[in-house]
Amino acid sequence: MDDLNDLYQEIILSHNKRPRNEGELDPHSNEAEGYNPLCGDKLKIYVQQEGDKIEAVQFTGEGCAISRASASIMTESIKGLEGKAVYEKIAEVVELLTAKEEPTADPFELGELAALIGVRKFPPRVKCATLAWHTLLAALREKESVTTE
Repeated sequence: MDDLNDLYQEIILSHNKRPRNEGELDPHSNEAEGYNPLCGDKLKIYVQQEGDKIEAVQFTGEGCAISRASASIMTESIKGLEGKAVYEKIAEVVELLTAKEEPTADPFELGELAALIGVRKFPPRVKCATLAWHTLLAALREKESVTTE
């Protein structure tokens, strides 16, 4: 189990140091800002949709390693998804991070999303990990901003 925790920590650190899809997306069809007042994380999510398909997603902002890594992982995991599948992925990740019960999902099926499971051990950090996902949902629903409280 320690080896798995080490791997998850490496994934978080890698995405924090070299975030994927960081930068303003131009052109984009949707955007929203997210703010976590407890940690000071601020993210802006940019989405380019063609119909109901996510063609591209990028983010900008400042935040802790967990919020930046989660945003980076999110951009990779939703690109190419369509319609209902996007909302299902958001719900799956938020549930994975916030459910009272331990996750039963197979870490190998989750891919890099599994790295976020370790955040559950630190309840105040869960908002850091879910910020990008809530902000993505706000962007898709054409809301300008979201704050985690």
